[in-house]
Amino acid sequence: MTIRNSLRRQIQYACVALCVPVSASALTLPSPYMVSAGPLGQIGVQGVVSGLGFYQDNPQGTVAGTLASKHVGADISNGLVIVQKSSGLVQFTLEAGAYSFPTLASGFTSASQTVNDFGALPVAYVTLAPSKAFSVEIGKLPTLIGAEDGFTFQNLNIERGLLWDVEPIVSRGVQANYSMGPLSASLSWNDGYYSNRYNTVSGDLTWTIDGSNSLEFYASGNLGKAGGSTTNLSVVGDITDGADDSTIYGLIYTYNHGPLTIEPYLQYMRTPAQPGIGLNHGFSNYGGAVLASYSFTPTLSLAGRVEYLGVSGHPGLGQEPYASGITDLPEDSHAWSVTLTPTYQAGDFFLRGELSYVTASCPTGLGFSGATGQGTTQLRGLIETGFLF
Repeated sequence: MTIRNSLRRQIQYACVALCVPVSASALTLPSPYMVSAGPLGQIGVQGVVSGLGFYQDNPQGTVAGTLASKHVGADISNGLVIVQKSSGLVQFTLEAGAYSFPTLASGFTSASQTVNDFGALPVAYVTLAPSKAFSVEIGKLPTLIGAEDGFTFQNLNIERGLLWDVEPIVSRGVQANYSMGPLSASLSWNDGYYSNRYNTVSGDLTWTIDGSNSLEFYASGNLGKAGGSTTNLSVVGDITDGADDSTIYGLIYTYNHGPLTIEPYLQYMRTPAQPGIGLNHGFSNYGGAVLASYSFTPTLSLAGRVEYLGVSGHPGLGQEPYASGITDLPEDSHAWSVTLTPTYQAGDFFLRGELSYVTASCPTGLGFSGATGQGTTQLRGLIETGFLF
C-alpha cells in the first residue's frame, strides 16, 4: 500500500471499506457515522475541521494585506464534510465545504479564494460497481497523477511539494477501475487541469508485490489542444495552456512495514511548443522526491520529504513566463526542498507542526520575492490543528 489518502485509494478500489487509513502515520479519520437513507441504504458521514498558522520569509505576494504577502498569518485549512455510499451497484462520494492548498514555493491563498477554483463541492462523483473487481466513476474526480493529494488532512505533510505543484488536482470526467490479483488499473477521460475541455486521458497501474512493497506507474496526456482556455486551474488561479497541453509520467515505489513507510518517486512533464500562445519552443520539468514517515507511538509520528525539481530550456528566449506559470521556476533552473512534519493525533484531535526550506538556483517567477524581488530561498514554519469526525 502507498501512503496516499483513503479517498484516492477508493477511486482505484471502489468497494473497499469507507476511509480505511493506508498508513499508521497518516491522519486517521474515525469510522464514519452511518445514516439510514431509506431507498439509498446506509450512508457514511465524516468530516474535518482544522486551521493553520504560518511564518515565512521572502513572501511571494505583492498585494498588501493578502496571505501571500504576509510573514505571519492564519487561515482555515479544512472545513469539509464527506458523505459516501460505498456499497451496492450505485454508490457516490461527496466532499463539501472550505479548503486551502498550502504548497511549497507558492504564495498562500485564503480558503475563501481557493474555493473559487473548484467550488464548495470540490469532489463529487457517482460510482457504478457491478463487481468488486470493476467500477466506473463519473463526476469531479481527484487526479490519478502524483504521490500527494489535494487536501491537507490527506497527506503526511501540511504543505504539498514542488512536484505536486505541477500536477492536476481535480478533473471532471469518467474513470474506469479494474483489479485482478496483485494488479490494479484506472483509466480516465477528463478535462485535465479543470479546463472544461474533455480531451485528456490519464491512467494508473499498480503492482502490489507483497504486503510491504508496491510499484506504480501513472501517465496523463492531452489528445487535442486546450484552444486558448483561460479556465485551467492549478493550486491558485489561472495558468497557461502549456500545462493542459502537456504530457506527464511518473513512477512510484512504496515500502510500508510496521511503523515505517518510505515512498520515492520520479516524475517527468513535457510541454510542447505552442506558437499560438507565444510558446515558440517546448520545455520539460523533471524531478524526484522521497517521502517517509515513522510512527513512534500510536499517537506520535514524524514525516519528511526531500525533493528536486528541474526545468529545461534556454534562458533569454522569452519563455520564462510560461515555465514560471507551471513550475514557479524560469527555464534552465532547478530547486531543492526539505520538509519535516511531526504529528500528534489522539482520537479525533490532531496537532502537527512543519518546517520547510526551499532553495532555487536563480530568482523564481512567482515565488521567493522578498523585499528585493530577487530571493532564491524560502523558510516556512506551520502549525495545523483541528478535529476529525
